[in-house]
Amino acid sequence: MSGNGDRPHAPSEFPPPVDSVAEFVKRGLDPEDERIEVGVAIVGGGTAGLSCANRLLQLLADDPEMTERLGEVPVAVLEKAKTCGAHNLSGAVMRPGPLLELFPEISREDWRKERFAFGEVRKEAVYALPTASTKLKLIPTPPNFRNHGNEVVSVAALARFQQRLAEEGGAYILTETAAAQLIVQDGSVAGVRSGDKGRGKEGEELRNFEPGTDIKAAVTVLAEGCWGHLTGAAIREFDLGADREPQVWELGVKEVWRVRKPLDRVIHTVGPWPLKLSARYAQIGGTWIYPMRDETTGEDLVSIGFVVDLEYADATTSAHDLLQLFKTHPLVREILDGGERVAWGAKALPGGGYWSMPKLSMPGALLAGDAGGMVDTVALKGVHHCIQSGKLAAEAIYAHLKQGVPLERYEQLIERSSVGRELWEVRNTRQPFQKGLIRGGPGVTIATLTKGRLPGGRLAWHRNDEQPLFVGDTSKSYPKPDGKYTFDKLSSVYVSGNATRDDAPNHIRIERHVPREIAEAWRWMCPAGVYEIPDDAPASGPVDVTVNYTNCVQCGAITAKGGRLTPPEGGDGPLYTIT
Repeated sequence: MSGNGDRPHAPSEFPPPVDSVAEFVKRGLDPEDERIEVGVAIVGGGTAGLSCANRLLQLLADDPEMTERLGEVPVAVLEKAKTCGAHNLSGAVMRPGPLLELFPEISREDWRKERFAFGEVRKEAVYALPTASTKLKLIPTPPNFRNHGNEVVSVAALARFQQRLAEEGGAYILTETAAAQLIVQDGSVAGVRSGDKGRGKEGEELRNFEPGTDIKAAVTVLAEGCWGHLTGAAIREFDLGADREPQVWELGVKEVWRVRKPLDRVIHTVGPWPLKLSARYAQIGGTWIYPMRDETTGEDLVSIGFVVDLEYADATTSAHDLLQLFKTHPLVREILDGGERVAWGAKALPGGGYWSMPKLSMPGALLAGDAGGMVDTVALKGVHHCIQSGKLAAEAIYAHLKQGVPLERYEQLIERSSVGRELWEVRNTRQPFQKGLIRGGPGVTIATLTKGRLPGGRLAWHRNDEQPLFVGDTSKSYPKPDGKYTFDKLSSVYVSGNATRDDAPNHIRIERHVPREIAEAWRWMCPAGVYEIPDDAPASGPVDVTVNYTNCVQCGAITAKGGRLTPPEGGDGPLYTIT
């Protein structure tokens, strides 16, 4: 039964009040004396953006003439968080090749001293969980879960490491600086405009108000991560999504625990528990448990997380609460019991793969990393693709500035690289899951084993916000938080270091008056408790939604499921350190 007693509704029927092009594209530059000029502007101080900055600086170090041509600030990185990495989160087990290639003088032993890497994977296990108390080990390990030789990392710490190297190489890192608008002049990207600071709840100028500034650049790189608002505006402005499948999304919630005894292997589980097996619920997801040995402190840590496709139909599906439920399984209790949670966070990730990648270049700008959809959700890998794409973006930019090579060359570099090859092999692997686990599972298995040869052709996606919703019973199984082993959302937000000021403007756009099932979906989906339904709201029919936007940890899931996340004031949001 739908929440309004009528046919089930999909979030796409209630679009958010936002116009990406009208709001987030600025036509023309301010006068010369009112703007900042840089050589290359990189939006996003995460894995892809900083890889681009570092590689470009390596090339410029051997070309003083080009460096001088690019001006006083040859490379600028705009990062909306308090520091690079503060909004970055992933599992993460990383394939080491691209990072070793980017920094050949820095060994894997050095990575651990820098405290962003926590050990090479030497053992692994994959389990199916038939019930809340049983497990079945999959032998042999499915090919997509084989991780021997890979490295367990923190992407938040990796970003801070790359930030230091970029600054030492001459980059100008503008933290606490949101890129509010894409500047387009004469049909080409000419830079970005930074966001205002010091506005109140209604947008009024407070005493500490500072207006944004136009930042002119010869080339702009959008490395915003999970479909940032400028990326979305660029896709529409330059029609980068033409002849592509729509992007689809997943949401991951992660905790880091200090444990009593070391974990000696990487563990994944593939369900069906704690999700519903019925196709009606449309729930697909999985988990990870990764060992993290901090060689500096001698501490044994564990990264644990739950990822759910944002394709689900039951409005009470909650990645955060599913993670708490997962921790009640004996497999997990044996690992975590007696330990202490030291970090928490949440992040959406693009799951569409090869067919959903937009065109990666436009006049004056490129897309890199997650902004371009470069994630292999079959192997649970994206960090090495971000590094590689950032490196290739830098090389394409240098060739463009030095020799006039068109920026479109970048797309060919990506296609011929490990990024293009690996995403091509899994191009049709996840789409069958939109039919449900039982009906779609065989197709997924065939596509994985044949590396995309079967089924042939191009399989289509539909957008996550087009999935009709109903108010189901998944939430009835969630454990009551005890504050020691299982936790509620608000205490988790506190652990994230979130510091959005109470009088900041609202940066989240949703239609506030929606059918009950859509309001319930937003309420349960959000890992930070941003969306609430008033206690006196009717049990069915339309309801009003309250938005507690200062809780937001910038996960981005609302953009996939019917709303729109825009950047808050620079410096707001979480302060992740080891996620």
